[in-house]
Amino acid sequence: MHALEFQMTCLNRSAFPRRRYAIAAVLPLPHTPVPAKFSFRPRCSAIRSVAEMSSQTPTVSTATISYDELKDLSADLSEKIELGFGPNSLGILSVSDVPGYPLLRRNLLRIAPRLASLPEDVKRQLEDPSTRYNIGWSHGKEKLESGKPDMLKGSFYANPIVDVPTNEQSLVKRYPSYCGPNIWPHDVLPELELDFKALGKLILDVGLLLAHHCDRYASNGFKMHENGSLQQILLRSRCHKGRLLYYFPAHQCTSVEDGDGGSMSSWCGWHTDHGSLTGLTCAIFTRDAVEIPCPDSTAGLYVKTRSGQIVKVVYGEDEIAYQIGETTEILSGGQLCATPHCVRAPKGEGASGVERSTFALFMQPNWDEKLNFPELVNIHEFIMPMGSISFGDYTEKVLDKYYDVNA
Repeated sequence: MHALEFQMTCLNRSAFPRRRYAIAAVLPLPHTPVPAKFSFRPRCSAIRSVAEMSSQTPTVSTATISYDELKDLSADLSEKIELGFGPNSLGILSVSDVPGYPLLRRNLLRIAPRLASLPEDVKRQLEDPSTRYNIGWSHGKEKLESGKPDMLKGSFYANPIVDVPTNEQSLVKRYPSYCGPNIWPHDVLPELELDFKALGKLILDVGLLLAHHCDRYASNGFKMHENGSLQQILLRSRCHKGRLLYYFPAHQCTSVEDGDGGSMSSWCGWHTDHGSLTGLTCAIFTRDAVEIPCPDSTAGLYVKTRSGQIVKVVYGEDEIAYQIGETTEILSGGQLCATPHCVRAPKGEGASGVERSTFALFMQPNWDEKLNFPELVNIHEFIMPMGSISFGDYTEKVLDKYYDVNA
């Protein structure tokens, strides 16, 4: 199939049944439906020909909003919001030309290999088993789709906004992954804290601007209650979590595509973010401490549409990508859509010794924000009953799926 003939037929309206969710006492469902007619319009340069891919998977660029557009709070960005996040979308868009971002990205991502190469006894001091390794260093604790431990990536988790979210010990015990204090390697890698917080704060600030425009889109022009918008929920939250990721060289990733997309998740398994909005940096690839281009054009981020088709998604190295999480899909009544995604490792001889470093900021509600499920919903392979549940309790259920309780 020629690239220009690809019309994203999998992304038609019927492929995305709207799930009717709401946040209790936070945001009313929109009064006006999403326009019935909408077609996904990828940029011509966004799609590579099938000949460039090792499979029949198309490659699509994210919809992009410039920072100047984003900071104009009166601008109507509904078309781009719908293109990136709406019911016909892939649940991701990117923001370009953010002042200061390229330097902050490089500063932090270049620390990831140094962190991963610290002595094992030093890294153990950065672990926090009480949070199921969701604060500080984590390696081999998260479970893959197969149920086996994920040994291919290491992570460093921290809240880039507040070091101590709460001093109430009952909350620390109940929601340790959100309420526990940060752990920083002050003695061995003091620059990590400064660079982690600087990048995390910038991605949050840009994300809050994006949330403002998401609110305008989801409300179809009707002003929502001040404390009920996505932006206000994120502004008052103390639960934001940054994750610096380091992917170890995946020498064994040489399997042939198996037809169902399984080998696509060789570096990060299929999952859907459960928070509100995830900010992502473009990855840096290195070999022997030298930055290199990605050696395999099929490696990278893949998204699965609701019709089951898999699409490779790309964006510029100096752009910040944002993905919708399940909580925002709930909050918006299905107008802003979350999608499953994974990361595929490079394969072939050129992939030998290649490392990958990246950063994600999970922007999410406070632990006590109430989610309301008006009907039984199957999320992350467990059933959410009708009624309300706090975001903290919802998160604990998600962590039970991906981490051993007694890990």
